[in-house]
Amino acid sequence: MPKTASVSPRPALAIDLMTSLGELLRQWLPRQRWFAGKDRPVSELGLLAMTELFPGCLHLLVHTGHGGAPGPGGASAGDCYQLLLGVRKNLSPRLGRALIGRAERGPLAGLTIYDALHDPRSAQLLLERLRHPGTAGPLRFEGDPSVPVPAGLPPRLLETEQSNSSLVYGDEFILKVFRRIQPGVNPDLEVPVALAGQGCRRVPAPVAWFRTTHPQGATLGVLQPYLRDASDGWALALQALASGDDFTVQAHELGRAMAEVHLALAAAFPGSGHDDNGSTAAAMTERLNSAAHSVPALRPFVPGLQSAFGALATCDSGPPAQRVHGDLHLGQVLRAGREWFVIDFEGEPSRPLVERCAAQSPVRDIAGMLRSFDYAARQRRPWRPEWARRCREAFCGGYAALAGWDPRKKHGLLRAYETDRAVYEVLYEARHRPDWLPVPMAAIERLAVRGD
Repeated sequence: MPKTASVSPRPALAIDLMTSLGELLRQWLPRQRWFAGKDRPVSELGLLAMTELFPGCLHLLVHTGHGGAPGPGGASAGDCYQLLLGVRKNLSPRLGRALIGRAERGPLAGLTIYDALHDPRSAQLLLERLRHPGTAGPLRFEGDPSVPVPAGLPPRLLETEQSNSSLVYGDEFILKVFRRIQPGVNPDLEVPVALAGQGCRRVPAPVAWFRTTHPQGATLGVLQPYLRDASDGWALALQALASGDDFTVQAHELGRAMAEVHLALAAAFPGSGHDDNGSTAAAMTERLNSAAHSVPALRPFVPGLQSAFGALATCDSGPPAQRVHGDLHLGQVLRAGREWFVIDFEGEPSRPLVERCAAQSPVRDIAGMLRSFDYAARQRRPWRPEWARRCREAFCGGYAALAGWDPRKKHGLLRAYETDRAVYEVLYEARHRPDWLPVPMAAIERLAVRGD
């Protein structure tokens, strides 16, 4: 196998390596949960950068194309993905789920290729790279020298990730490995670092990270403390529903925690100003029309939903635009002991990085959480709308107690952002979980017909 750590693979080497890997990756990539173009064949596949991270493990950045216009979920005609590929003569049965295939041609002919993140040995060697800052070809391993990371922490790969892959080390640290790579500093590194600088303890501060300088600078992964005894808000909400708990105390505390994070974000990224409600309304309307084109069930409600966006153009401008979470819901918050923590500041990975980093109204985050309460309430039969309503009230009350403004008094803004979120949910469920489509459609009917 190659013995080079190259910034950019020599044309001949790239061709040779893709001779071994090309067909295997074309078949394997669309089956991965984090791959954005699942419903379209990979028509283009190219090697952008290759580094032999350590013997038996290749770090690759590959370009994929689908030979057409942008596809569902924001998948563009071309994307960059990060792969860590293990190479062995024979694969242990315990790594069967990691198998990509056996190379038939090229420099890796006769060798077995697999996803190295499933391999404990590779995962431990990756942690060693992070423990000792340095370089490997275009890769840069960096970290906070004030936080020591012990050696020998046993790794385990989480199975619940969708847009990325995460490794937990000894229940002490968690490494998020970004799969779909965009140029620039990933918000899931930039924002927690900035919040740590503000003294905000609601977000675990990064301990180490790695990035690439080629073909463009980009963040590849972030290591943070792992909250071992924490439960995510979604699981806690479902437990509350099952036990008859109204969850209002927890929702109120969560509202205060989110206000604290928003205040710290505003201080860490100052000078954003107010949103242009007219432009925001136009963008929301465009997303609605696009979604209605794809989901026929949405079409009868379009006029009512458009009225929510039309009202946005003339309503109170609300709080200043600022950096926000961007994809807030109950699965993005953790409760450890009596404290709430906020995680996953990456935003919607399908959106361009510049859009995810742009200042937006904090009402967007609030609307996302309110929609999440509704989702939770509909997981049990009979549906309990009053449970969701009380949680919404408690969350907004907790938020208002610290933020200095009350989301419930920004009716036009909140309705517009909830509507926009529900439209996104309809499109997502129609494409990925059709059985769940009635959940956001119930909100669509409420927001369009009754306008509340």
